[in-house]
Amino acid sequence: MTVGVLRLTLYIRDNHSLKQKRSVLRRIKSRVADKFNVSIAECADHDMWQRAVLGVSQVGTDQAFVDGALREVIRFIDDMEVAELGEEQVEFLHY
Repeated sequence: MTVGVLRLTLYIRDNHSLKQKRSVLRRIKSRVADKFNVSIAECADHDMWQRAVLGVSQVGTDQAFVDGALREVIRFIDDMEVAELGEEQVEFLHY
């Protein structure tokens, strides 16, 4: 069993309040959760208006499948064009 963990930094440029940030993140999280079989949550920078860090996890039988699924999530978020992608880190845990 392989667990993949993605840490994705997003920049929300034209954002001027935490309320707007939450709206953007709620839309991203609901669409990703509906389309992919992953867990997703905001995991850092909760009080920053124009920056967010999302954590995404995927469980699968092999690393290639999990990596591909997480890369698809990144592409999907980028294609939404509601936030600019920043740093992305992917880690794998094998059990």
